[in-house]
Amino acid sequence: MSGPCITGKARLAGVIGQPVSHSLSPVLHNYWLARHGIDGAYVPLCVAPEAFETAIRGLQAAGFRGANVTIPHKEAAFAIADEVDPMARIAGSVNTLVFREDGTIHGASTDGFGYIASLQVEGVAPPALAARGPALLLGAGGAARSIAVSLLEQGIAVRLANRTAARAAELAASITAAWTKHAGQSGADVTVCSWDSWEEELGGISLLVNTTSLGMEGGPNPAWKPDLSRAGSDLVVSDIVYVPRETPLLRSAAAHGLRTVGGLGMLLHQARPGFRAWFGADVEVDEATVRHVLAALHR
Repeated sequence: MSGPCITGKARLAGVIGQPVSHSLSPVLHNYWLARHGIDGAYVPLCVAPEAFETAIRGLQAAGFRGANVTIPHKEAAFAIADEVDPMARIAGSVNTLVFREDGTIHGASTDGFGYIASLQVEGVAPPALAARGPALLLGAGGAARSIAVSLLEQGIAVRLANRTAARAAELAASITAAWTKHAGQSGADVTVCSWDSWEEELGGISLLVNTTSLGMEGGPNPAWKPDLSRAGSDLVVSDIVYVPRETPLLRSAAAHGLRTVGGLGMLLHQARPGFRAWFGADVEVDEATVRHVLAALHR
């Protein structure tokens, strides 16, 4: 697919991180630009933490429409935004910046949106999950925080398990405090369980989410395969790792007859709100999109 002719009126956006060479966002956004015939470009921008604010102001001055933000800049993006959406305020981080015509910056956290969308397209309804029991999240990093907040917004209680117990407890306390302050509701239903015993509690869980790098190709433990024998038959197993596309966790879940949701959908769907804001078009994640991104993964 050939891209549109870039003119002096091109709309510009990009992804800022360090490193950024691994990012699939340029592959995805430029595919959508070409597919919709939009005069625009989306570029990777490797920026050191100490240069982040300078880079953002420079992009604004150069006429960029905004940028995605990845590690290690999500908290800095939150700080630089003049206004943030409610979920970003609760999460305490931003992954999507929109530069407005009046010179202000809007910040959003779209990871949670992407995660919920990835469930829905696989036929997993959040209200049904909420009725069956809490979600159990493995890990206590930024992804866990964003996903936990999105699940709470859907009325799903959250349990956290992390190899370092103190981090899980800190995350639970932080989410609860932020939820109470910014969501205008009583304390969030977030609790902690032991990393050593979470497999024993699967019988009462509706959704299991791996937000760690366990099982990732090239990661610290690519063969990780937890024991899912205690899971109820209606447990949904989700992994945000997308390389490989079928992780050991998902393979084990399928062997137990459990419904699975892979990580690629979250990556693709979280990009949609930013594309709409920068380039003015609603896009969909269809099979052609998935095939294009998967081809880039295997180059």
